[in-house]
Amino acid sequence: MSTLLKAAASTVALGVAGIGYAALIERRHWTLRTATLPVLPPGRPALRLLHISDLHMMPDQRSKQEWVAKLAELEPDLVVNTGDNLAHPKAVPAVLRALGPLLDVPGVFVFGSNDYYGPVPKNPARYLRRRRFHVMGEPLPWQDLRAAMTERGWAEATHRRLRLSIGGHPVRVAGVDDPHIARDDYDTIALGGPGASDAPAAPGELLLGLTHSPEPRVLDRFAADRYDLVLAGHTHGGQLRLPGVGALVTNCGLDRGRARGASRWGAYTWLHVSAGMGTSPYAPVRFACPPEASLLTLVPRPTGADVTLNGQGRAKSSAAVDVS
Repeated sequence: MSTLLKAAASTVALGVAGIGYAALIERRHWTLRTATLPVLPPGRPALRLLHISDLHMMPDQRSKQEWVAKLAELEPDLVVNTGDNLAHPKAVPAVLRALGPLLDVPGVFVFGSNDYYGPVPKNPARYLRRRRFHVMGEPLPWQDLRAAMTERGWAEATHRRLRLSIGGHPVRVAGVDDPHIARDDYDTIALGGPGASDAPAAPGELLLGLTHSPEPRVLDRFAADRYDLVLAGHTHGGQLRLPGVGALVTNCGLDRGRARGASRWGAYTWLHVSAGMGTSPYAPVRFACPPEASLLTLVPRPTGADVTLNGQGRAKSSAAVDVS
C-alpha cells in the first residue's frame, strides 16, 4: 500500500473512531458542572440553583432518565428548566420519570421550540449559515408536560412575572417564550413597561430571567431591567467543540465564546448558558462537549468593589465533574 493510501486509510479510521466515540460514549457521559456566581444582595445566605436544559428526551433513554433523577440528591433550593425537554410524541412520561424527584423541589420553567415541534432531519452544514429558515416537525404534547409539571408545583414563567420565596430569599422570576422561533414578547414582562402591573423590584429581591435561546436582543432587555441572572440553553455548548477553537456554532445570535457556562452580560447582569443533555435523534453525537446539568451556587455580590473576571468577562467555574 502506498504512503498516500496509508495516510488516507488512517484518516478514515480516525474519523470513524471519532464518530463512534461521539455517538456511543460522550453523548452518554452525564456530567455535572458547578459554578459560583456573585448575584445575591449583600448579607444573604448562599442559594443552590440546579439548571437543567435541552433534555431532548426519547422514550427509551433510560440512562439519561436515571441520571437526571439522581440530581435530586444534590438538594438544590430551586430547579430551573429552560426548555427543549421533548424529542418524541410519546416522551412526556420519560421526562416525568427523569424529573420525578426534582418536582418535589421548587421549580420554574420555560419551553423551547423542541417542546412545541419535533425534530426533523437536517443538513448539518445549514448550522454554519447565519440566516436560514426554521423547519418545524410534528407538533409535540407540550401542554401535557406543562400540566404535569404545574400540577406537581413547578411554575411556568413564559411571559409571566412570578414572585417566590426560596429558602427565605425573595425571588422575582420572569421568562419569555422561545426567541429561536420568534415567540418572545419581552414587553409583557418588562419592569415598568406597558405590560407591567406589579411594583418594581423590591430592595434585596433576586431577579432571575429565563429564556430558551440566549438571543442578544432578549438578553439586552433583561440587562436593561437589571436582572441579576439570566438562564438559557439551546446552544448545546456548540455540541461539537475543537481544542483551541471551542464551539463551532451557537445556533443563535450569541457569540461562540459564550456557548456554555457563565459570563457577564453588560455591567450588572450575569448569564448562564447550559450546554444541555440531549441531541437530535438525527444527529446523536457530542464531541468535547459532554451532556451536562449545572449546579450554581449563588452568593452575595462583593461590597465596595466589583467581582474579578478573567479577560473575557467570564466567571470562574469548576471543571466538569462526572457523577454518573
